[in-house]
Amino acid sequence: MKLSQGIRMAWHSVSKQKMRTLLTVLGIMIGIASVTIMVAIGNGTAEQVKSQMQGLGTNMLTANVVGRGSVTSITLDDAQQLTDIEGVEAYAPNITGNVTAKYKTSTYNASVQATTPSFADIREYTVAEGRFIKDIDGAFSQKVAVVGSEIVSELNMSDPVGQKISLNGASYKIIGVLESKGSSSAGSNDNVVIIPIQTARVALKTDAIRTIYVQVEDSDKVDYVQQMLEFNLQRFFRNDENAYTVFNQDDLLETITSVSTSMSTMLTYVAAISLLVGGIGIMNMMLTSVTERTKEIGIRKSLGAKQRDILFQFLVEAAMIGGLGGLVGVIVGSAGSKFAGRLMDSPAAPSVDIMALALIFSMGVGVLFGFLPARRASKLNPVDALRQ
Repeated sequence: MKLSQGIRMAWHSVSKQKMRTLLTVLGIMIGIASVTIMVAIGNGTAEQVKSQMQGLGTNMLTANVVGRGSVTSITLDDAQQLTDIEGVEAYAPNITGNVTAKYKTSTYNASVQATTPSFADIREYTVAEGRFIKDIDGAFSQKVAVVGSEIVSELNMSDPVGQKISLNGASYKIIGVLESKGSSSAGSNDNVVIIPIQTARVALKTDAIRTIYVQVEDSDKVDYVQQMLEFNLQRFFRNDENAYTVFNQDDLLETITSVSTSMSTMLTYVAAISLLVGGIGIMNMMLTSVTERTKEIGIRKSLGAKQRDILFQFLVEAAMIGGLGGLVGVIVGSAGSKFAGRLMDSPAAPSVDIMALALIFSMGVGVLFGFLPARRASKLNPVDALRQ
């Protein structure tokens, strides 16, 4: 039997039992749609997190003083000594805090980063207007600031560069405006004020450094630099490992990706149960069809149809039912994943590869669960079949 003939016969049989086919297709459709949505959400979330992490900077280590033990902070000289490691391209000590920014009658609660000029390159910040802080600003303790785009908007500033704003009552001159980067897993980059670290005591009432960002010159040296940085910190804090942490962003990215993959896999297993139910539905429908078409099978065999022809006919019919369920499931899953992405504010567009694999898999489920009924049909004795 030719494939085209088998498809025509299968379509004729399927179209005759519309309601039965619809109910059978429904199980496959739910399974495929569920798998498509779950995988799309998992992949989209992983890509979003990866993009956000890369936006924080590449080949970067973060050393944090967690405030335990006798030493709870470090100085600028300490930061220089701690990061004097082969393979370190740049480092940026950092003091964070919150301030009330004021311009004329407008006020806004902003996040402050008191740091050094290398911070921009390490964290991949781009200045849209004006310039970033320079070494000379820190050397002379200049009260200058680089602000995020959200602050400019909230303070209703039309031409911010050169204007002065108040940070907790201290006057700072705006020398630059950051290019918008949006929100990330570390928070928003648009509501930040960056000032020279030497003027932190003025705005934040402290000069205690609790964080150092370290840029490694090559990805192959990240592990070595991390080990040496931890060694230096261990000596500095007198073997008190609870006083500090060293964070490798690549390790976190791998962990997040692993968790996302595990969640997608688990949800896919749950969705696969629907495919199992759908496959059982196909088997049940095909067994019923074989019983109802026993006489037809007997006539075809008496006219010369071979066992493989009958087997092929019913397998094509089962594959068609599975394929229809898969096609509808992919369409519903694609639309559902986009809708879910909007609700979760996360990209969740299914890939073409996943949709193609889901379609092929659904046809495979049809063939797998349709094999037993097809084999039973092919084994029927034509004489006994005609008697029925």
